[in-house]
Amino acid sequence: MKNQEKVALITGAGQGIGLEIAGVLAEKGHHVILNDIEKSLTEEAVAEILRDAKGKILGISGDSGDPTFIQEMVGLAESEFGKLDIAIANAGITLYGDFWDYSPNDFFEVMRVNAGGTFFLAQAAARLMKKQKTGGSLLFTSSVTAHQAHKNLAAYAMSKAAIEMLAKNLVIELSEYHINVNTISPGATLTSRTASDPDYEKTWSRITPMGRPATVVDIAHTAAFLVSEEARHITGQNLVIDGGWTSISPSPYN
Repeated sequence: MKNQEKVALITGAGQGIGLEIAGVLAEKGHHVILNDIEKSLTEEAVAEILRDAKGKILGISGDSGDPTFIQEMVGLAESEFGKLDIAIANAGITLYGDFWDYSPNDFFEVMRVNAGGTFFLAQAAARLMKKQKTGGSLLFTSSVTAHQAHKNLAAYAMSKAAIEMLAKNLVIELSEYHINVNTISPGATLTSRTASDPDYEKTWSRITPMGRPATVVDIAHTAAFLVSEEARHITGQNLVIDGGWTSISPSPYN
């Protein structure tokens, strides 16, 4: 009962990890506002989650790296529900590229969406939570690449390490308003995107100590815990969900 009738906003929730997080929170009784940049994915996600939802589900399509649109999303929570209890900055892009040839356009786009989108969602959500005077939870999706080097992902890794430091720093800013803030760092995860690589599951099963890559369910239940009442005293922390990969870090290219 503690977890029911809260309002959650999740970016990048049209598919994969974000969609599963939205589904888990909806099944727990939360009202969920889910975002994806693709309108079709947003609509499909809402329709899928509604089947098992106990709360209200709204979709809003747009660029989660745009501060103006971020404010629109938070405004939707306030206008529809009068509050926002949980904000999850899950949206992100991965632009692979060799360090020697990585373009300024790709670099700044990764930073804009991953780091900027997280920062300004946290800012807008925390402002509303502060005004409510009832506290709240922020959660950012980082990556194991923020902890271990991975070929052709230097810029992406920078962006993910940045949001982990943001979470730590916001402990200073937000704790007095009873807002906790944490990050999760998924490792290799089976999603619709990674399923397009026929070698993905085999490769990561071989090099992951637990013998398999994560599923979106593994990630979603961890996320749901960190934004629950049971985790209210956890803040400024990062939880790695990788089946032990970062402990030994074998390369997938070997």
